[in-house]
Amino acid sequence: MATHLRSVQPTPDPLDGMSLPGWLYFDPEFFEGEKQAFLRAAPQVVCHESEIAEAGEWRSLDYLGESIIVIRGDDGAVRAFANVCRHRGSRLVDGNGGCARVLTCPYHAWSYARDGRLVGVPHRDQYPGLRTEDHGLFPVALQQWRGFLFVTLEAGAPPVAEMMAPYEDEVAPYRFEDLRAIGRVTLRPRPLNWKTIADNYSDGLHIPVGHPGLTRLFGRNYRIEANAHVDRMEGELVEKESANPSERAYQRLLPRVDHLPDSHQRKWLYYKLFPNVAFDIYPDQVDFMQFLPVSATETVIREISYALPDDRREMRAARHLNWRINRRVNAEDTELITRVQLGMQSPSYRPGPLGTSEVCLRSFARKLRKLIPETRLDSPPPPGWSRSASAR
Repeated sequence: MATHLRSVQPTPDPLDGMSLPGWLYFDPEFFEGEKQAFLRAAPQVVCHESEIAEAGEWRSLDYLGESIIVIRGDDGAVRAFANVCRHRGSRLVDGNGGCARVLTCPYHAWSYARDGRLVGVPHRDQYPGLRTEDHGLFPVALQQWRGFLFVTLEAGAPPVAEMMAPYEDEVAPYRFEDLRAIGRVTLRPRPLNWKTIADNYSDGLHIPVGHPGLTRLFGRNYRIEANAHVDRMEGELVEKESANPSERAYQRLLPRVDHLPDSHQRKWLYYKLFPNVAFDIYPDQVDFMQFLPVSATETVIREISYALPDDRREMRAARHLNWRINRRVNAEDTELITRVQLGMQSPSYRPGPLGTSEVCLRSFARKLRKLIPETRLDSPPPPGWSRSASAR
């Protein structure tokens, strides 16, 4: 007798299409749950390898209470270490970057070679049986993607190359490997939950409302899409000249970039890698931006610009105008997301519906509900829930 199998349709999630509850944006224990569930495993960009081209050059990153050094060794290899002396735990270096023959602790002068080996111990006779090979700097996982160096505090997230695989063909012509820094790392502390910033980055509906300059540049052709690990946004510069002097000058002066296809000569492109690293890709330059969580209501936005060597006067002008335009955009975003953060902290807030076009926010909400089931609750669970959740 023939057997007929019926296909089983998955049960729709009743919360799909709804935004996240407000308590997730200010609750300290939920922030602890995020760290355990995915933030410590998330790849974090530190710098471009061209910034540490010579032996001894290093850059640092502060993330979730950890300080990490990425340094080039005498053998040319790049390594990442915890910025912590193995003697008494002192920070070894301060600042965003530098160059050192050896890394010497300012507390008791224990010294480490550029490959992390312990090579200097004052008063060595006071440490009988000390095995220096057991007390090198603590290594941190490091990966490279198209010239950018990423670290992870814990295993668990896919490699950056895997995350960006759907867009490799689009990114390749920008020659990321050949980029050079054209500015310094900027740190902008904000009294905001990191998700408030990340949500806004991938939000398409606020562009015509909150960013009149971008609307003049893009018209109505701003588009967004959500992939498994990456949100992608784009805007095409319109032919109609803007009434704003900086925007109009940018439209006129942006020169042709021969290594880019015609489809991307006038395109502004944005990628956000889950959960908190973004690349802003323009014909004239490339910026990265991170939303570094500090607490449930504090975040540091970390960013820097890169570009390919190009001495054309028009290109230099375009890069300056790009900075002026986006300085205004950042100010607008700061005002908008500050309003959101205040609203999320109101007891009157309840999750609202997400429109069918809000694909990135829908995707982000699904990820959090999967990673932390307590995300589905309208209010915080009893204190201590994150400890039991970490054992799942």
